Amino acid sequence: MTDLSVNVDHVATLRQARMAAYPDPIEAAEIAERQGASGITIHLRSDRRHIQEHDLASLRQVVKGKLNLEMATTEEMTTIALRYGPDQVSLVPERPEEVTTEGGLDLLSSGERVVATAKQLKAKGIVVSVFVDPEPRQIEHLLSITAGYIEGFEINTDRYSTADGEAAAERELRKIVQVTNMGLEGGLRVFAGHGLNTANVGAVASVPGIEELNIGHSIVSLAVIVGMEEAVREMLVAMGCVPWTTARLL
Repeated sequence: MTDLSVNVDHVATLRQARMAAYPDPIEAAEIAERQGASGITIHLRSDRRHIQEHDLASLRQVVKGKLNLEMATTEEMTTIALRYGPDQVSLVPERPEEVTTEGGLDLLSSGERVVATAKQLKAKGIVVSVFVDPEPRQIEHLLSITAGYIEGFEINTDRYSTADGEAAAERELRKIVQVTNMGLEGGLRVFAGHGLNTANVGAVASVPGIEELNIGHSIVSLAVIVGMEEAVREMLVAMGCVPWTTARLL
């Protein structure tokens, strides 16, 4: 069975929109684990647009499963990762102008920097993964440079998730299966994520060898909708408009 790591970045996005204290990504992480998530993923970006360093510090204390930190291969982020010691670090590309991570690492051009970062993290017992597009050349190059410092890779499933039509989605799924098999044959662990939701996740979750899916935006988006009923009830109770017992029956 494929594990689920819940990304709580966009709980923090909602919080930062008002520079408020809520909603709290720490509380969201605790709920996710109680409901069966195997771990929690966060992306601490250089511009701190959602997750803050204090979130990482708090999550390190409360997450019972695996804490996965997505980060760029910068000296600043490496220092932070070494300070807090997440269970896993996923190295990702990062551009200030992007809305979210757009595409995987190009290991052919950035491999030397990626390995240098991974070597420092591995020395502290942190599992290192890299976020890559489902392209055989990327996996081939990863296998040639890993030297034991990079233990796995996360497949960027964005092309699959945004495919126009069933035939296009099937083509992208075959690419995911291909690179998964390449990684497994090379002794690497395989993860996947980006753009997955309840409508498209089943096929990826069924790919043999994919250990874990990292999913955030669609879960947070769905929570806003399916949780709205309860949130309105609780507000009415707090206002004294509806007795709690009545509200629970509405």
